[in-house]
Amino acid sequence: MAEGIEVRHARSCASRGGKRCNCEPGYRVAAYDAISKRKVSKTFRTLGEARRWRATAQTQAANGVRLAGTAQTLLNAAEALVDGIASGAVRTKAGERYKPSVVREYERSLRLHVLPTLGGAKLSKIQRRDVQRLVDDLLASGADPSTIRNALKPLQVIYRRAIEDGDLAVSPCERLRLPAARGRRERIASPTEAAALIAALRTEDRALWGCAFYAGLRRGELRALLWSDVDLASGLIRVERSMSSHGETGEPKSRAGRRGVPIVAALRDLLIEHKLVTQRDTGLVFGSSEALPFTPTAVRKRALTAWRRAGLDPIGLHECRHTFASLLIAAGVNAKAITSYLGHASIQTTFDLYGHLMPGNEDEAVALVDSYLERANSEKRLAQID
Repeated sequence: MAEGIEVRHARSCASRGGKRCNCEPGYRVAAYDAISKRKVSKTFRTLGEARRWRATAQTQAANGVRLAGTAQTLLNAAEALVDGIASGAVRTKAGERYKPSVVREYERSLRLHVLPTLGGAKLSKIQRRDVQRLVDDLLASGADPSTIRNALKPLQVIYRRAIEDGDLAVSPCERLRLPAARGRRERIASPTEAAALIAALRTEDRALWGCAFYAGLRRGELRALLWSDVDLASGLIRVERSMSSHGETGEPKSRAGRRGVPIVAALRDLLIEHKLVTQRDTGLVFGSSEALPFTPTAVRKRALTAWRRAGLDPIGLHECRHTFASLLIAAGVNAKAITSYLGHASIQTTFDLYGHLMPGNEDEAVALVDSYLERANSEKRLAQID
């Protein structure tokens, strides 16, 4: 028998009396854990499984992995993660602080979806099938695929950190069968429809929706926009900050979110009208007051009421942002500028989201292929002449 592997017979096995084995023996394998300074053993049904575990354990031990696992429960790890993110001790892969909204979302996902089922189990004891069962149960209960994927995010971070710290060797979050999260079909208003939607609103609400339609600002950016960020003389809106749904002001969604957006004529008129109506040119542009931000639900409710009376199809603030992108594309603005105005992290994001709206894609592809085929045929004819 290989070193470190012991055959374990059943208590009733005849081999204990010196006779031939009449049971199905197990194979107990041990490996030394240098971190915990003790032997770790497991029993397997086959000798092959025992040998494979021992070989893997020796490799992991050499790489500084704790073979004995960790006594920490998922509940303890979840509390440590949320506290660490909130304090800044735990950061993203890029070394940056998590946004406050992420802390709330992680805490909510863990509390509602993960901890009720797996919270009391040790990190080292949770297996892939346990997490898969959690996914299947959430799906069976009617949870949206995106909700399920979001619920797993904090769990994935917990196990990634445990592996990085050498407490575990593998994550039970790998190779899961997850439901496909299909994106919603986003509504895009035509220029005429956008103008009609804005005109149907109360006067004090028009500029807010105008900034979504004609500048593509996100909801949090609209809530945090100050009059000092709006330069009507130069025709530029500077997006410097964003505000969460809880009223916390911070950085925009990404580094690229800090940007300048040109003020088109239609938006300029709306902003001037808004300044005259509110008789305010300091503090928050769209706040209930200079210091108090608008309430998104209240703004949405007023807009729905106005559009229903006017017989218009409603639209959301984020869909207004899509409309702005479509207007830029239809006007022939180059992709790099569109990426900058929308605050996307990369031009690839712009192409992924709006590439299908960009005109000339088919014609460009045909022209490129035709050109290539023409060159290939010319080279073939020249070769025949030679």
